[in-house]
Amino acid sequence: MATVRFMSDTIDSASDAEIVEKFLEASMVPDPVTAARYVSENLAITFTGGRRYSHPRETAAFNARRYKWVKKRMERTDVVPGVDETIVYNVGTLYGEWPDGTPFDGNRYVDRFVVRAGKIVQMDVWNDSAERLLVRNNIQA
Repeated sequence: MATVRFMSDTIDSASDAEIVEKFLEASMVPDPVTAARYVSENLAITFTGGRRYSHPRETAAFNARRYKWVKKRMERTDVVPGVDETIVYNVGTLYGEWPDGTPFDGNRYVDRFVVRAGKIVQMDVWNDSAERLLVRNNIQA
């Protein structure tokens, strides 16, 4: 049986959600220097396809290769408070242009964050970009 731990009164979940949203806003500019203010030194990022990064500048470089430009239409932020950390989910859609200038919109995403002591320590990213590229290239999978 798994150990069940209950939330502590010391975690400010609303503040942790704000940290995530400010991080995402800076990331969209993209401004990895400002985004880095919200992350821990030991940040672990896993992007789509299992790509691993440790700093916002790395994800900005990845996005610069994958998209001409990309932004998030943040629809919802869900917060799961814990004893020593807060899990924050941010969901919505991506819009922008592929590298060839073709526009896209409505590309679903889910970003999951772990926030400890006011800093993001983990980020996991999922979106429909690969599916959209398959369809765009007439690949049935």
